[in-house]
Amino acid sequence: MERLTAQEESVMLYIWKLGSCFIRDILNEMPDPKPPYTSVASVVRNLEKKKYVTPKKFGTITLFSPRVKEAEYKRTFMSNVVQNYFTGSYKEMVSFFVRDRKLSKSDLQDLMDQIEKEE
Repeated sequence: MERLTAQEESVMLYIWKLGSCFIRDILNEMPDPKPPYTSVASVVRNLEKKKYVTPKKFGTITLFSPRVKEAEYKRTFMSNVVQNYFTGSYKEMVSFFVRDRKLSKSDLQDLMDQIEKEE
């Protein structure tokens, strides 16, 4: 799976949220100030080239549908983050967030409860 740029990932999040959509639908979801239509269209075309979306023509307009599932992308992206920044250790990643005060004791307890439920 080819890595997405920040712009591509941002647009892809809207596509996942909307499901099948037109470029105008994506623009309508974006906060003000909205980027130009042509900028969003260019990003969507790049997503098409990278095989993240599938186009379906309706006359002069195109409907885009996600080709890659959001969960699949997250799994791949997070695996890469863990490999590249935490020497492949999820424990190291959690420890980083604890040291950086991004996870509280309560958050860790919630994670422990979730782990116990999964077992």
